[in-house]
Amino acid sequence: MRNDFFYAQPVKIWFGEGCFARLEEILGELSLERCVLVCGRHFAPEAKKLQQQIPAICAVFSEVEPNPQLSGAAQAARLARMHKAQAVIGIGGGSAMDTAKFAAAIAPGEASAEAYWSGEVPLPADPLAILCVPTTAGTGSEVTQVSVISHGSAKRTTNHPSFMPKAAMVDPLLSLSVSPYTTMITGLDAMAHALEGCWSKNHQPIPDLLAAEAVRLILENLSTAYRDGTDREARAALSYASLLAGLSFAQPKTAGCHACSYPLSEWYHLPHGEACAFTLDSFVTLNADERLETLCRKAGLSGTAELASRIRAFKEEAGLKMRLSDLGEVDTAALAAACAAHPLMQNNPVPMDAAALKAMFEALR
Repeated sequence: MRNDFFYAQPVKIWFGEGCFARLEEILGELSLERCVLVCGRHFAPEAKKLQQQIPAICAVFSEVEPNPQLSGAAQAARLARMHKAQAVIGIGGGSAMDTAKFAAAIAPGEASAEAYWSGEVPLPADPLAILCVPTTAGTGSEVTQVSVISHGSAKRTTNHPSFMPKAAMVDPLLSLSVSPYTTMITGLDAMAHALEGCWSKNHQPIPDLLAAEAVRLILENLSTAYRDGTDREARAALSYASLLAGLSFAQPKTAGCHACSYPLSEWYHLPHGEACAFTLDSFVTLNADERLETLCRKAGLSGTAELASRIRAFKEEAGLKMRLSDLGEVDTAALAAACAAHPLMQNNPVPMDAAALKAMFEALR
């Protein structure tokens, strides 16, 4: 066991069925009197109702795209400046929360959104407060200081304290209407967060415990929620697992799966969760060691071989893309080189250069 580590989690977390109904009360507890609400188009009608009911919500930006664009974050930031907002509320999946985070971080600044996104200009030191409300069980963005924003076809992951939410409200009832497909890919994204947080070179004892419990809950409840989205017990378990998984990778950071997910998303248009799932069982096999075997036993499995098999079964159940032939024409050498170049690959416990990654992808033909 490691006896030298640092762990911090500054996010205030409200969890439970129906807790979202307390939004106005919690805004008051946080002394937030002027807020911009950020969401996707599907949540727009509900957002407008909330704006009418809660005086603290002074504006709504509901144009978040599935792979959130910098232009949307810039628009949300302009709204926040225009209304002199103290906070940005992100309601939705990772796209909405990441947009809210970026908007809150750059709103106090004077440089262009592009300058902050590229790193040309440091993020302002005084971000607006961020309140995150996930409606899917997978991203964990409500408890991390990460924001993933695209500018055109380029996707950038930024890890910065300015993106750390002030508070999170996790209400499993908000996930009841999520489609089976989204349920599966967000659940596997949470699985990747937990496993990568555990096997990351930066792993720590407390996140390791959270990761094992997240994996157990996902294994026990993902198929149930996929088959019956109205099963409240399964939905609550997955919401809790996603939260634990977010906490488990917030400091250790992700590794090989997420490094590969970015080229897979950008080049072959896989949604983020499906892109992470594409290589997840492969990395379970590649990264298998005694620590991962221990996690498997804590999660109720016989070992890493069974874990890899269960992940493949989830993908088969939902008809997810699993082989290179599912992606069309693939230049494995170019794909492997792009994955190897991603900084997150440096967190993988087993060194994976372009040659090793090419072999991994070739095995998926």
